Amino acid sequence: MNRLIMLFACVFLFACNGRDSSYPKAEDSLDAAREFIDAFLDGDTRKASAYMVNDEENRNLLRKLHRQLESHSEEDRQGYKESSIIIGSIENVTEDIVIIQYRSSYDREPRKVKVVRQNGTWLVDLKYTVNPNL
Repeated sequence: MNRLIMLFACVFLFACNGRDSSYPKAEDSLDAAREFIDAFLDGDTRKASAYMVNDEENRNLLRKLHRQLESHSEEDRQGYKESSIIIGSIENVTEDIVIIQYRSSYDREPRKVKVVRQNGTWLVDLKYTVNPNL
């Protein structure tokens, strides 16, 4: 009986880790940024959130940015889906914080994304994208 309870507790804790395990873990900061940006531009917020810091502010920002993307014309949304990511620069702020400058081949607007390592996992922190003074 104790083993059954312990097994159930382990499964429950694993299932509640906040990260969707159906997506592979990012190998490095660039991989996390690329997976997040690709998923976001495709309109796949579920996958994007798997590569994002899981806190309330980031979840709210993702919803807001997704609404903005959805407000574009169908032609623009399709352009973003078909676009490639062009990496401009990678700045290693610390061992666990990286700022990646990129642009989409569709609109070519320069953007930055902050990627942080938390508990050995690289994740995008959208708070920096919205307010780069953080």
